[in-house]
Amino acid sequence: MKKFLLITAAVILAIIALSSIGHIVGMAISLFIVYFSYKQFMATSSTVGKIIWALIGLIGFSGLLGSLPALAGIAAVYILYTGYKNWDRKKEAPTVAKSEDPFAGFEREWERLKHQK
Repeated sequence: MKKFLLITAAVILAIIALSSIGHIVGMAISLFIVYFSYKQFMATSSTVGKIIWALIGLIGFSGLLGSLPALAGIAAVYILYTGYKNWDRKKEAPTVAKSEDPFAGFEREWERLKHQK
């Protein structure tokens, strides 16, 4: 039953990821426009050039805000990736150290210290 639920969740996540490919591409293009306009804004020394690059940056930023549904697609891809990596990982039982008497350890160390002299 657990595997069935995991496969169902994977199918739903794959549908979400595939349906938001357009938004992801739009977000990538908008990020590139904002980054390039910022670099050109910082490199330009004229006031008119700074105004033009700022307007281009604002246009790219508005495109970035329009493609916010891409975050759901990116999250779905990340969850699918981590689920794929951990699919066949067997749960190992945690190794518990042997519980021994703390005074026995003390006695052993005391004897070792006495023999070192």
